[in-house]
Amino acid sequence: MLKQRGAGVLLHISSMPSDYGVGVFDEHILRFIDKIADMGFTYWQVLPFNPPDAANSPYCSPSAFAGNYLFIDPKDLYDRGLISEEELRDNVYYGSPYTADYAFAAEKRLATLQTAFAHIDEQLAAAIKQFELENSWLTDYALYMAVKEAEDQKPWWEWQPTHAHYFDCVKHIFDFEERAAFWKFVQYLFYQQWHKIKKYANKKGVAVIGDMPIYVAMDSADVWANLQLFEIDEKSLIAKVVAGVPPDYFSEDGQLWGNPIYNWAAMKKDGYAWWLLRLGHALSTFDTVRIDHFRAFASYWAVPSDSDTAKVGEWLDGPKTDLFNAVFEQFGKDAPIIAEDLGTFGEDVIQLLQDTGFPGMKVIQFGFDAGGDSSHLPHNCTPNSINYVGTHDNNTLLGWLWEASEQDRSFALDYCRFHGGFWGDGGYQSASCRAVTEAVWQSASNVAMISLQDMCGFGADARMNIPGVGEKNWRFRTTEQTLNSIDADYFRHINALYRRMYPAFDKKKHHA
Repeated sequence: MLKQRGAGVLLHISSMPSDYGVGVFDEHILRFIDKIADMGFTYWQVLPFNPPDAANSPYCSPSAFAGNYLFIDPKDLYDRGLISEEELRDNVYYGSPYTADYAFAAEKRLATLQTAFAHIDEQLAAAIKQFELENSWLTDYALYMAVKEAEDQKPWWEWQPTHAHYFDCVKHIFDFEERAAFWKFVQYLFYQQWHKIKKYANKKGVAVIGDMPIYVAMDSADVWANLQLFEIDEKSLIAKVVAGVPPDYFSEDGQLWGNPIYNWAAMKKDGYAWWLLRLGHALSTFDTVRIDHFRAFASYWAVPSDSDTAKVGEWLDGPKTDLFNAVFEQFGKDAPIIAEDLGTFGEDVIQLLQDTGFPGMKVIQFGFDAGGDSSHLPHNCTPNSINYVGTHDNNTLLGWLWEASEQDRSFALDYCRFHGGFWGDGGYQSASCRAVTEAVWQSASNVAMISLQDMCGFGADARMNIPGVGEKNWRFRTTEQTLNSIDADYFRHINALYRRMYPAFDKKKHHA
């Protein structure tokens, strides 16, 4: 996997067609898998599966392990006899199919899951218990969610002292047993439904690339239950430093994320057990895992917690190969990991990539500097890389063309040998989008990736995320009609032409 030429499509679950306000694990995803497999794609990339924050970002979650309950298919609950037909209909969304309505989905899905939980039988309860035994993270997560409800959804450091301090709280775990049982039920459903989807994709020869944020949210079960593993004062419960990045391509002021920083010295003492558990969980959930902001394993930007800007901070050493030696010992030297190595670079990051052997990322939009010779340009790419037309953080390709300077746009079109009339025409047969896509497909990179938006030639209004902007992100959705309108013959042709139709893995061996 990742060692031979292939191609993939980036489309998150929330963006899938569905009847429920956001995408869910239902037959629409199965049809999407059928379509991309038929076009010769061998990879499907998703964003993090973790529950999102208040801004709907999946990169700042209350758990590094739990799944987003919005993705649970209500129809499955009906088929199990856990809800009525009327309760199923109550989940149907009649608003725009082009925008994810997280508020509607959250309200309806949570109420429906609570109804379903009241109808579980002994057999299902036993299955949930077995799931908990196989997933050690679940007990702490379920307790955290139950206590958070009792504490009126306040962040854990504002809970009463006997709850805010994990080791005091677990002494009273039975006080929260009923609500914790509900959250265990929710996670059981999530992962059972997902693994059916993943199994289907693998049988079709499609490997799933998952996404792992390097940091966790301050208000999370992970921090609450493992305070000693983070740079947090255990008495005041205040973070000493927080995560971010200095000024870069995306933001002239840098990005102040606010996530707590890992106490790498403490993690080293137990052999990085928490990271091994997290990676093991991710590698069982997906076929390949992309680690976001991988560079922080080499060195990370630490910002004082009382600072209101990421301009103030310092670079500190990460665990480097010490962590990954433990990873290789447990998961093998060929652990299927992709390093998101974008942003501020340094020799330490280059060295860590060489030492681990993980493929890095190339994004052609970053290469279109008329005065430079960027490593992101296809002619500079090496086989051990994943080459993107654009990521979830980029503008769509058509949107970039419209917003780029005339000099950079002219360079991009000339470099990609665009000779197709007006560069600003979008749509499923957009000549300018095809020229750039083919430049990526021709590259030496083992894997070429394209977002669904760029397959369709959509403009900036279909962009998934603008880094550093807290509102109106993560809302893009597509429809069945859109998926059916994609020029399948074209993508089948370029996947074959540029020798990217090889299977991601041996299907017979993988499913023996």
